[in-house]
Amino acid sequence: MAEGMSTTTFIWILVLPLAGFAVLILAGRRIPRRGDWLATGLIGASLVLSTTLFARMIGGMDSGFSVSESWSWIDLGSFRVSMGFFVDNLTIVMLMVVCIVSFLVHLYSIGYMHGDPKYSRYFAYLGLFSFSMLGIVLCDNLIALYVFWELVGLSSYLLIGFWYEKDSAADAGKKAFLTTRVGDLFMFIGIMMIYSSLGTFDFHEIFQGVARGDIGGTRLTVAGIFLFGGAIGKSAQFPLHVWLPDAMEGPTPVSALIHAATMVAAGVYMVGRLYLVFTADALLFIAYTGLITAMMAATIAIVQTDIKRALAYSTVSQLGYMVAALGVGGFVAGLFHLMTHAFFKALLFLGSGSVIHAVHSQEMPEMGGLRRKMPVTFWTFLAATAAISGIPPLSGFWSKDMILKESFLFGMGNGPHIVIFVLLLLGAGVTAFYMFRIVFLTFLGSPRDEERHHHAHESPWSMALPLAALALLSVLSAWNGGGWFTDLIRKPVLGGMAHGGGHEAAGHGAEHLAHRVAMFGGMAAVGVGILLSWLMYGRRSISAEAMGRRFAPLYTLFRNKYYFDEAYSALIVRPVLALSRAFLRFDLKVIDGAVNGSAFLTRFLSFVVGVFDAKVVDGAANGAADVCRGLGAAIRRGQTGRFQSYAMGLAALSFLLILVRILGRF
Repeated sequence: MAEGMSTTTFIWILVLPLAGFAVLILAGRRIPRRGDWLATGLIGASLVLSTTLFARMIGGMDSGFSVSESWSWIDLGSFRVSMGFFVDNLTIVMLMVVCIVSFLVHLYSIGYMHGDPKYSRYFAYLGLFSFSMLGIVLCDNLIALYVFWELVGLSSYLLIGFWYEKDSAADAGKKAFLTTRVGDLFMFIGIMMIYSSLGTFDFHEIFQGVARGDIGGTRLTVAGIFLFGGAIGKSAQFPLHVWLPDAMEGPTPVSALIHAATMVAAGVYMVGRLYLVFTADALLFIAYTGLITAMMAATIAIVQTDIKRALAYSTVSQLGYMVAALGVGGFVAGLFHLMTHAFFKALLFLGSGSVIHAVHSQEMPEMGGLRRKMPVTFWTFLAATAAISGIPPLSGFWSKDMILKESFLFGMGNGPHIVIFVLLLLGAGVTAFYMFRIVFLTFLGSPRDEERHHHAHESPWSMALPLAALALLSVLSAWNGGGWFTDLIRKPVLGGMAHGGGHEAAGHGAEHLAHRVAMFGGMAAVGVGILLSWLMYGRRSISAEAMGRRFAPLYTLFRNKYYFDEAYSALIVRPVLALSRAFLRFDLKVIDGAVNGSAFLTRFLSFVVGVFDAKVVDGAANGAADVCRGLGAAIRRGQTGRFQSYAMGLAALSFLLILVRILGRF
């Protein structure tokens, strides 16, 4: 094991947030300040340890670095499951991302959640969530992955529905939990398919089995697609994306934590970690799933008026970009965008929380003119907007450029699939359009609600400091054009050949062409998107209302989110409810009817038996008793116990006998 990379370090990184959860959930109300300092300090300690690992990794710059250690957990002879850690450069980068975002969300929450009656419970749930996500990053086998995967689902349910006294929050938590469970079921089927073929859950042994050909062909493709089902749920991919926008009902810091670097990133990270399992056909399925998700969510985002919902659909779209990149063979590009997106999207959500905290509204038409009132929030939000839009030299420019380059190379080698590049390029322009729309409607122009504008103010330092830190990371995370990331993170190899994508043999000329097309095409698309957004919402020389009327069918389609919720309601929710009501009626009329009828028959038979017993059986017994009592009473009258009575009786009897005898002679 490499120097400074001891198992103890990994264990501490993992369990410190769990310790915070345990203490706060049991005694949080009795700790000073309800334990916010404890939860924040413990995740801060995990961040320090992760930073130490990251510094050693950067200092060594070894792209092949990896360490692992495992222990027997379940041993039933033929069935064995281990529990352990697998740490490589990708693991360390993800540890940094999760710990940074989680720590800043903890710090931000001190100001944002101040005064909430469930304050200590909130920080406890944050600790449980951080522990679960770190477990996904560190684990070395499919069973451990699935355990932490489900813990992430549980903790996200608790956080999304944190204000459960509101029906909308309770419903959003249930929707997220149930929707992601669908993907998790498919993922479990994929895990069992892998185990039934290879007899192991261990990542390394699975990769070796795939390389040997112990599992392959259609079976491996199907298993890979089922595994990807988990990512479709957790990373909100089409068609299981519907839970993510509703999850905005949770506290805004939770939105930053769940929808930036952690829960939604889990699916993308899982695809990257298990990349060698996915065949070319499975990767093509993944690519088009990501493409559909990216375009669908981007078009919905352009008509949202709720600032958090607009950012939620932006998250769905950007996750689609990452998934599409992995599908076309852009392993490094997809994971690089996962990292950069974590910082600027967390900043966007926390910035929106700062605005909501100031104006007490989430509706952008009620905002405007906040730039001077909230300068820190404005400039940091603008930096994140520029990053996600892909404006050089910010981090989003480099990661999105890599994705476009990889998709163009894939199209060059697979003719018809050039459509992936074309639509992702269009999506880059749409992203710039809706993100600058948010800036224009929220911060620029004149106030549209004077009272809200008058009371608006900059957030306290506990909220402003995380904004500044994330703005800095949105710039610095891609230093040297992301060269540090590409030097450390390499595409996995299978049997000596790079896996997936179909363009590994592309020559230098094709690479250079793809880079130029992606860079200049991307900048042109972004420029057009920003220009249209400025003309429509900044300068207002184009009427957004008039455009909505002119393209009414599209506007209605986007505004109603492609009617996915209505379709699910009509095709799944209502039929399930109708079936449930039918089962209820069957239960009440048939099952309960049979039980109640049996009870009635039993009571009736018992009554008849009771009457027979009382009148016949008891009557016979009681009659015999009455006869015996009568006879006894008659006999008892003669048994007086007096000598005189007995003497008189004997005398009378003697007299009677003498009389009978005398009469007999005659």
